[in-house]
Amino acid sequence: MTDIMSADKTTNEAGQPQAGVRVELGERSYDIEIGGGLLNRAGKMIADRAGRRKCAILTDENVAPLHLEKLQQGLDQAGLSHDVIILPPGEATKSFTPLANACERLLAMQIERGDLIIAFGGGVIGDFAGFAASILRRGMDFVQIPTTLLSQVDSSVGGKTGINTGQGKNLVGSFHQPRLVIIDTDVLETLPARELRAGYAEVVKYGLIDDPVFFAWLQENGPRILAGDEQARTRAIATSCRAKARIVARDERESGVRALLNLGHTFGHALEAFAGYDGRLLHGEGISIGMVMAFELSERLGLCKKGAADQVEQHFRTVGLPTRIKEMNVSPGPSADALLESMAQDKKVRDGKLVFILARDIGESYIDTSVPMDVLADYLREQC
Repeated sequence: MTDIMSADKTTNEAGQPQAGVRVELGERSYDIEIGGGLLNRAGKMIADRAGRRKCAILTDENVAPLHLEKLQQGLDQAGLSHDVIILPPGEATKSFTPLANACERLLAMQIERGDLIIAFGGGVIGDFAGFAASILRRGMDFVQIPTTLLSQVDSSVGGKTGINTGQGKNLVGSFHQPRLVIIDTDVLETLPARELRAGYAEVVKYGLIDDPVFFAWLQENGPRILAGDEQARTRAIATSCRAKARIVARDERESGVRALLNLGHTFGHALEAFAGYDGRLLHGEGISIGMVMAFELSERLGLCKKGAADQVEQHFRTVGLPTRIKEMNVSPGPSADALLESMAQDKKVRDGKLVFILARDIGESYIDTSVPMDVLADYLREQC
């Protein structure tokens, strides 16, 4: 559990709040630097930690016109040569053909094993570039510079990389830790409001897993975070990164407690797969619905304190996030059978059994492999 009152209160030379988090993984440990204006200093930060190597920046068509020039200027100032690959935005990029094309282009750039890949974008780019780094020349170093709230608090930390398949999300991938994560909170100012809200769902997740104090703080400060309050935003990101770093340090490859980070994801990933990764349902929106469903199922099974699901749903509604399957922008909506079929492909399935992250109360989540399938099916039929 995190004491939210002890979060960093330091500022940089421009008076902006900043924070640092260490991910402790032995010789593969790395820092997460959080604050405003970090793109200007990214080159120096990379050179200080990784040396002056040739860099290949992987970004997308949304991020490049907004922020690429500033990153390149920082790299130039640090004496880091660099090439750029600009990819189409969206989940469709996370697939085999774009990955193969990107690897061919990286090799054509004569990127060597000792060089560096920079993932500069949201979760799609981070997962994609990290996976490319893990397989190119049998493994290269990479740096995460996430540009969405969701990627800043979740996918950029912990070393999960991968691509999607027709069977589901992130089913092909690897664990490959970055050398450094640079989180510039200023880039969130250009993020569409819908994307910002979707990322906020992953922030709330950390409170729901094991930190009721953080959840209570978010109930009070969530609107400030979404409205752009620098202090609240930096504190929320730092608290989320600390929570994830603590879990990753205990269970890097998700053989145990790290599965808690998938609260809401068994439902949410099934909803995303049905929607087709085409933007009609963002990842954070699916997870928002999925976390409400996880709490409701927990209550239905008599495992969770009554009223907890309503409290979770009310907070998501307050900040404008969807909480029901019927709120998906997909018509016709999914059937219970379609969702169950998708859940059967979930990465957490063990010996044919679905693994759920359920809750006894807010801040008391746990791993459960004994959910009765008839109860689950009845619940899904009601929701669909």
